[in-house]
Amino acid sequence: MTLEDLFATIEARKTADPESSWTAQLLAKGPAKCAEKFGEEAVEAIIEAARGDTAALTAEAADVLYHLLVMLAASDISLSDVLAELDRRQGQSGLAEKAAR
Repeated sequence: MTLEDLFATIEARKTADPESSWTAQLLAKGPAKCAEKFGEEAVEAIIEAARGDTAALTAEAADVLYHLLVMLAASDISLSDVLAELDRRQGQSGLAEKAAR
């Protein structure tokens, strides 16, 4: 499964009955709740990285990616827009990109 496939599934859940899907339940709660859940998962990934538990970090990283995509969908931002932004930044120094903000 690619991130594009996962994002398409998440987008399809926007119109699903919240009783039928965890993703639909999250989306029904709106962007702020989706952002909160993303933050929780990011913290869990940070903890596992600090512990050095690669198996747990792998699982948490999957959760982070999923919840990032849910947050994007809840905010009506497409994965293709995010990927286009990454393409725009390619070839540019990270230091130069940060200075331009």
